[in-house]
Amino acid sequence: MKSPTPCHPFAVANPRPSKEEAEAAVRTLIRWAGDDPDREGLLDTPDRVVRAYQEYFAGYEEDPVELLQRTFEETDGYDEMVILRDIRFESHCEHHLAPIVGIAHVAYLPNRRVIGISKLARIIEVYARRMQIQEKMTVQIATAIHEVLEPKGVAAVIEAQHHCMTTRGIHKPGVAMLTSHMIGAFRDNPTTRREFLSMIGQTRVSAPIGP
Repeated sequence: MKSPTPCHPFAVANPRPSKEEAEAAVRTLIRWAGDDPDREGLLDTPDRVVRAYQEYFAGYEEDPVELLQRTFEETDGYDEMVILRDIRFESHCEHHLAPIVGIAHVAYLPNRRVIGISKLARIIEVYARRMQIQEKMTVQIATAIHEVLEPKGVAAVIEAQHHCMTTRGIHKPGVAMLTSHMIGAFRDNPTTRREFLSMIGQTRVSAPIGP
């Protein structure tokens, strides 16, 4: 796994431990849980966990701004909403490192420039594959699109289940958390916001969440 990119100040100031150090930490956790990391079934577990973490948190390796840089200006005057909905993602909560699994919907109103739809899906993936809270992730996605594309407006809605709530603590399965962040026309124009929410089937979100 390559070193974290300079766009992450924490990674620059705190060099990443070696793979061997990470595996030793997993062995410690196994012992703390009450099992023997040297028994047959657990011998390869530290290596597997470290490789899984490389996948879970690959979002730290990508710069979302750089990802969104390639845009297109040949739109023939298209100025209606661009919406990508039902984008499944998997993340991990930063409080318990338990899975967050859900779907995201994003939209923007073009202002001269558009971006490939795969990049919209990728930006969600970049932020999801980090230690997260859903509220922050919602804002990060919308803000990144807004800052790079400079559109007339951006909207992001996320609905997800948090395993830190379903598999531990309060143990309440089937509960979904819904967050939204609206910028520009989606915040200032109720008609635009309602149209977007209707098109993604989320009429329950009647107003933007956040400042």
